[in-house]
Amino acid sequence: MKTEDILGIIPARYASTRFPGKPLADIGGKPMIQRVYEQASKALTQLVVATDDTRIMEAVKNFGGVCVMTSDRHRSGTDRCTEALDKTEALNNRKYQVVVNIQGDEPFIDPQQIEKLVMCFYNAETEIATLVKPLKNNNDLFDPNKPKVVLNSTSQALYFSRSPIPHLRNFPKEEWHQHHNYYIHIGLYAYRTDVLREITLLKPAPLELAESLEQLRWIENGYAITTRKTEFESWSIDTPMDIDELKSKGVF
Repeated sequence: MKTEDILGIIPARYASTRFPGKPLADIGGKPMIQRVYEQASKALTQLVVATDDTRIMEAVKNFGGVCVMTSDRHRSGTDRCTEALDKTEALNNRKYQVVVNIQGDEPFIDPQQIEKLVMCFYNAETEIATLVKPLKNNNDLFDPNKPKVVLNSTSQALYFSRSPIPHLRNFPKEEWHQHHNYYIHIGLYAYRTDVLREITLLKPAPLELAESLEQLRWIENGYAITTRKTEFESWSIDTPMDIDELKSKGVF
C-alpha cells in the first residue's frame, strides 16, 4: 500500500449547539480547521476537508487546502466521510484503499497518531482501526465523557462504554485504576474504504443507542476494530471556554 492510497478526511460542520462556527475559531492567529489540516498533512499526502458550509470551504481555500461540499443532513462524521470519499475519488479519477477520519476540533493532533493507525492496514485483515490510551487516574475512569475500551488478547476492541469496565469486584472503586489496565478511547478512526461504505448503511443498533457511541453499531454488526496504544491525548475543543483554558495552560 502506498501513501497515495490513503485519504485523510476532516469532517467540519458549521452548526454546533455548544460552539457555532467552531472550525473557524481563531487558534493563535489561524482558524482551527487550518491548524488541524496542517498537523494532519505532516502524516498524509492526500487530505481533504468535508464540510456543509461555504464559509468553511472559503477558509480552507484561503490557506491552500482541499475541500469538498457535503450534505447538511448527515447523522455523523462517518457518513460525511463516505460522501467525501465518493466525491474525491470521482474528482481525482482514482480509488483509495484506506480513509482516516480526523476530528476537526483537535488542532494539536499528533501526526504520529495518524501514522500509527495507517500502519494497522499493512495487515490485510484490518477492517477498522482506532487508538486507545492507558488510563492513569480514577477521575477519568468514572468520567462518562471519556469512553473506556476493553481489549482482547490481540488488541481488538471487545466493547466501548461510558461506564468503568470491567467492574473489579474485590477492590474499592477508588483503587480500581491501580489493579487493572484500563484504556480510554481516543476518537481517531481509519477504515478500509469498502468497510466504510458498508458501515454507513447500517442502522443504529441497541448498544449504540444505549451508550450513544457509534462504534458499538459496528461491533454489534460483526466488524472488528483494531486498536493501537498511544500515550498522547490531543486536546479537543468543544466550547469557547476550552480555547481560553488551553491559552491559560500555554498550549498556544
